[in-house]
Amino acid sequence: MAPHICSIVPPYLLNSIATNDQNDESHRLSAQHCLHHCESVNTKRSDRLAALALPRAVRAAHPIANKQSIVPEVLLQHIADSEGVDEETRARAAHDCEHIRQKTSAYKASLSGETPATDQHTLAYTAAKDAKDGFYRAVYDARHDADESDLPGSVVRVEGQQAVKDTAANEAFDNVGKVLDFYLQKFQWRSIDNNNMHVISSVHFGKDYENAFWDPDRMQMVFGDGHDFLYKFTACIDVIGHELTHAVTEHTSPLEYQGQPGALNEHISDVFGIMVKQMAEDETADKADWLIGEGCLLPDVKGVALRNMKNPGTAYDDPRFGKDPQPATMAGYKKTVQDNGGVHLYSGIPNRAFCLASLGFGGYSWEKAGQIWWKAMNSGQVPPKCTFVQFADVTTEVAEELYGEEAAKIVRAAWTEVGVVRKTYA
Repeated sequence: MAPHICSIVPPYLLNSIATNDQNDESHRLSAQHCLHHCESVNTKRSDRLAALALPRAVRAAHPIANKQSIVPEVLLQHIADSEGVDEETRARAAHDCEHIRQKTSAYKASLSGETPATDQHTLAYTAAKDAKDGFYRAVYDARHDADESDLPGSVVRVEGQQAVKDTAANEAFDNVGKVLDFYLQKFQWRSIDNNNMHVISSVHFGKDYENAFWDPDRMQMVFGDGHDFLYKFTACIDVIGHELTHAVTEHTSPLEYQGQPGALNEHISDVFGIMVKQMAEDETADKADWLIGEGCLLPDVKGVALRNMKNPGTAYDDPRFGKDPQPATMAGYKKTVQDNGGVHLYSGIPNRAFCLASLGFGGYSWEKAGQIWWKAMNSGQVPPKCTFVQFADVTTEVAEELYGEEAAKIVRAAWTEVGVVRKTYA
């Protein structure tokens, strides 16, 4: 079975649209197209996560695990030469571009013969990290091309440039910046990799493509325009927070994209997606709606969002979509071969636990609950095949370490409420 793409719209929803007789043929075919694309792209993601789960000594030599995304030299030169970019950013890009060239020349001089392309790529990435004071954002136009080998497309807006006429490009550029600012301000994490990795996005992917995703092979964000049911992916900051967090997870505790660890992988993305949304809207845990993808449903859809973290299973109930199938507790957990063992389906269980913990602490979700989840992911105690119970134990231990016994009780109570408890034997 091919795994599903790590995307904001869950495959069970796409499958429901694709198989529902109440939808006309064009709508079903559109959903089927998205599903097929999910399967092909996320195979690459599973390979990457598997490589990241290898022992460190083995992983160091693995080409997939070491793949990094850099702003190509041509883009740095574009920024440096563009009249629409502010002077400070132009100067920095010119400096970084020259730095990469100098490093490359020095490396070539130290070798006899042609330098391997992979070594040049690694060198350029290292040089870029050494040179820059911050990350560069760039948004491209995929021009409705669904061939990923053609990504990123044509450059539309780059770091230091004012807003352009393309609304989706501006939304992607601005919201990516807000998400990365959130990580820096609240968790002292610099860009995706904690080393100011450059962030590339492509808008207008495919024709009427109703999804948004982090492409693990191209190492970039990709946004469709939507069509009959789903749209406005670039406008939803929680969508962007969710997808970029999948990349962050690779640099903290990579979780296997299967079964419970896969559901935790999706859960972590929802956690950080909802926190950045709550920060953008200045909402405390008790005032927030806890809805993921709230702005993605077209007005005539009977629903409020793609997922409801506070009350899983209640996000939508539409004749064309079906009913939101997420269970809220382990009482609804059943092993399945669909959706990589239910990675999107069962993420609602830990999602509700995080919501309950945040409500138990009060205030903003990132002040205590978010800090606990973040430290847990950086603790080295979350294995690639982590179960819900293991993750509950780690977050409870971290809560006590950070905030004391009462905090640990709040976190443990949240997990108990959703049925994530260790078996006891008389």
